[in-house]
Amino acid sequence: MYSTLLAIVWNPDEALFHIGGFALRYYSLLWAIGLILAYLVVRKVYEDMKIPSEKMETLFIYAFFGILIGARLGHCLFYEPQYYLSHPIEMILPIRNTPAGWKLTGYEGLASHGGTIGIIIALWLYVRKTKLNFIDVIDYIGVATPITACCIRLGNLMNGEIVGKVTDVPWAFYFEGYEGARHPAQLYEAIAYLLFFILNIWLYNRYYRKGKLHKGFMFGVTIFTIFLFRFFVEFYKDVQVDFEHGMVLNMGQWLSIPFIILGLAFMIGGKWLDKLYNKLEIKTNKKK
Repeated sequence: MYSTLLAIVWNPDEALFHIGGFALRYYSLLWAIGLILAYLVVRKVYEDMKIPSEKMETLFIYAFFGILIGARLGHCLFYEPQYYLSHPIEMILPIRNTPAGWKLTGYEGLASHGGTIGIIIALWLYVRKTKLNFIDVIDYIGVATPITACCIRLGNLMNGEIVGKVTDVPWAFYFEGYEGARHPAQLYEAIAYLLFFILNIWLYNRYYRKGKLHKGFMFGVTIFTIFLFRFFVEFYKDVQVDFEHGMVLNMGQWLSIPFIILGLAFMIGGKWLDKLYNKLEIKTNKKK
């Protein structure tokens, strides 16, 4: 990595270190850091809300598998369905059939939209087991979500993937394997998500924890800000898959629109959400 007068040449080793055949990749490390930071934030929220610590440990398990499974299936089904539906084992296991035989590759392709769907489903299963209120839990997770998203995009940057379009801006990056200087779209997203995380912490401490925001607001503001930014940053990204050529909006933008609408509904639907919250609370209490 070094800087020129026109752009930054970006070609880091994808791994932090190698030990024999094992390589600790930055992407995997940053994924883990993002999950750990989210865990610490949500644990503090659980403590504030006087929720037993054992329910926090269960939450981490549900959230981890919900994100991973949802993100993997989202990429395979949204972006490369023709390939993965004819190679279903590669959709499930981190392997690929190459001319030299089966190779352990890790999960090459994770989609944030699928991860969001996956964690929502996982949290629904989690509240059925723990008898917590679903809207409370998605609010708590919402507080921490942007810091994980930030770390994941930094991992994409270290991998030199999801690159931006060719540009002549002075902060452009030269990515190995791509022609011309390009927008560092991964970095744009990482910075935005870090700012959204700071906003969430401020909203939580200043208003939500004190009961000054309606239930569901933190979840709403999180998915609204993340996917609204995602919608606009896609205009600066290179085409990710061949079928996106010629599309007015790419797949990432089309998938972002429902989340933007849902986030806005949760932000402004205070009375409706309060009624829904109370119904869920009554239903939960009957099961206890």
